[in-house]
Amino acid sequence: MSTRSRRPARRTTGLGRVLVALYAVFAVAAVSRAAVQIATRFHEAPLAYALSGFAGAVYVVATLGLGRTGWGWRRAAWAACTVELLGVLTVGTLSLADARAFPDSTVWSGYGRGYGFVPLVLPVLGLVYLRRESRRS
Repeated sequence: MSTRSRRPARRTTGLGRVLVALYAVFAVAAVSRAAVQIATRFHEAPLAYALSGFAGAVYVVATLGLGRTGWGWRRAAWAACTVELLGVLTVGTLSLADARAFPDSTVWSGYGRGYGFVPLVLPVLGLVYLRRESRRS
């Protein structure tokens, strides 16, 4: 039996577990919020609502990528956390520079101000965790 088959299918301890839980909460919240907004008021702020949906998808990928082991999942987690960080920085800056472009907020507006800036901190923690894990391998 190889060592690969003995490894657990997910990360289950420490910071990894906390990150997976936080990402899961944000995934459910962002996808749910975006689904309601897109279904009921998409015409009011299509860019903001589409970005909320995109953010929700990124959180789902990050949750799965951080929660599972293996090269493919690790790569998905790296990509999701990187896209999230770039999204938070870009949308955060644009939403402050041109508030008219974002008539309704997204999870990333104002660098995640509406969510206690967790969307800004979360990808940084995810990337630090992934880097630490890759050094251990």
